Amino acid sequence: MNSKLNLRDKKKEATAYALAVATFELALERGMDGFIVDDVVQKAGYSRRTFANYFSCKEEAVAAYFIGNIAAKEKEEANNTLAGQPPDATPLDVLYNLLKLQFTSEFLHKLRQFVSLSNQYPSLEPYILNVFRHLQITAQETLEQFTRGRYADGYIHLLVGAVYGAFVPILDGRLNVMLPGEQQSEDSGAMPFDQYLNSMFAYLRNGF
Repeated sequence: MNSKLNLRDKKKEATAYALAVATFELALERGMDGFIVDDVVQKAGYSRRTFANYFSCKEEAVAAYFIGNIAAKEKEEANNTLAGQPPDATPLDVLYNLLKLQFTSEFLHKLRQFVSLSNQYPSLEPYILNVFRHLQITAQETLEQFTRGRYADGYIHLLVGAVYGAFVPILDGRLNVMLPGEQQSEDSGAMPFDQYLNSMFAYLRNGF
């Protein structure tokens, strides 16, 4: 969480996150149609009024689980990515290192669960798009901070859009890519995640 927040803001942030976690867990356990807001507040230990102070619906609370994780880590990720980068590093080098920090095994698995939920419940689709938008904005801001105007804004947007767009078919199952920590059966034919990531960046560096 943001260390610059005062105690009241930290408590509000913690409350919102607790409600988001409870909503996401219930969505995985029961599906979006299998629970109501009363179940969320009972699980999280808050009132229905408190839920309404933070979220307009269950779908928004589910998305907040991921957006909260992104926001909590984005400053640290950006600083870690930029630290120690050689002056001649390319935007692709910076973006590759940022992706390795953002897409941890745990985050990828939970994001795949979110995508699976959105495929079953169309009401979640706008919210998962918002999650990807937050990831892309973090990447764009990190690249802009590193490049300091050496590249056109359009190039940065195109690069970030291409890279993050390549993750969608992994998460929704259209590409057979094995996430970190998954066990591969002999006949699955799944490509390891790191291999896919390196192949994707090879295309971007060398052309299609």
